[in-house]
Amino acid sequence: MPQRTPLYPSHLAAGAKMVDFAGWDMPIHYGSQIEEHHAVRRDAGMFDVSHMCALDLVGADATRWLRRLLANDVAKLAVPGKALYSCMLNESGGVIDDLIVYFFTPENYRIVVNAGTAEKDIAWMRAQLAGFTAELTQRREGPDALAMIAVQGPNAREKFWTAFPAARAATQALGVFQAAEWEGWLVARTGYTGEDGFEIALPAAAAGTAWQKLLDAGIRPCGLGARDTLRLEAGMNLYGQDMDEEITPYEAGLRWTVDMKDAARDFIGKSALVTRQPRNQFQGLLLLDRGVLRAHQKVITPLGTGETTSGSFSPSLNQSIALARLPEGIAPGSEVDVEIRDKRLKARVVKPSFVRNGTPLL
Repeated sequence: MPQRTPLYPSHLAAGAKMVDFAGWDMPIHYGSQIEEHHAVRRDAGMFDVSHMCALDLVGADATRWLRRLLANDVAKLAVPGKALYSCMLNESGGVIDDLIVYFFTPENYRIVVNAGTAEKDIAWMRAQLAGFTAELTQRREGPDALAMIAVQGPNAREKFWTAFPAARAATQALGVFQAAEWEGWLVARTGYTGEDGFEIALPAAAAGTAWQKLLDAGIRPCGLGARDTLRLEAGMNLYGQDMDEEITPYEAGLRWTVDMKDAARDFIGKSALVTRQPRNQFQGLLLLDRGVLRAHQKVITPLGTGETTSGSFSPSLNQSIALARLPEGIAPGSEVDVEIRDKRLKARVVKPSFVRNGTPLL
């Protein structure tokens, strides 16, 4: 039986088509995935992301433990509310999960991990806590459970303030990847769509009322279908497709999330990244022929074969796009072939970010 978020009744009331996603009953769309996609690119849409798992980390060794646990370095976080995106690696350098960490004090952090990996993430994290003075508490269940709503789009912040005008003073000055606490909520200027907006963590009991106020402010409810095409256009990885425990951050286009500046910091997986040569590179593909790119399609290049990891029709570009692992040496601008239903279709290699802030980047 799939789990349900606190907003499940709100989805049914809005006529959502529900599907099983990572063991959760989630809305795939509310009638038109394409219209929901365009609403986020052009105006404002909102997503129920309560299936994600929030964890609170508290303790004297919180910072020291995170510097050991993550490939990115939380030591660079100095402003309360500042967020950091990082991969959590195994000893061989493979990605256990990608996550966001919010800094409050050196002894107090919020960590948000993916829905489908939450159980294994928590088990891994708690195993690594041995010898450290810190406590990890999940906030997805029980009396302190949180709901999470992502409000995204060029008008998202203004419409959020229309719904909650008292929150403007606490959140208007937030920079990108920064959060503020307001009335027991954590409002973060983060997202997974390539657009501006807020991700809001709030008590589960308040979620239904907050959702309705956002609806009344003219924010369109959006499902997982639009969320996937938006993040693909933005070149954002999806765990389990674009990376997993066999793939290093270097092979997933996430070299920028690995911080090697402090030579004395020994994070889990560091030695493997130093010695393990990437087997391929991460690039984008724009299909030139008629067809649709999907995950796990063979890519034929002059330097060998590769594979698509995510692919779909791009509503913003009106063309099919994909993320792919390709042989080293295949540069943006090159033409390659993609095998689709026993046919070879032409595609152009591009940088793996197609649309950001409503603007095509190709």
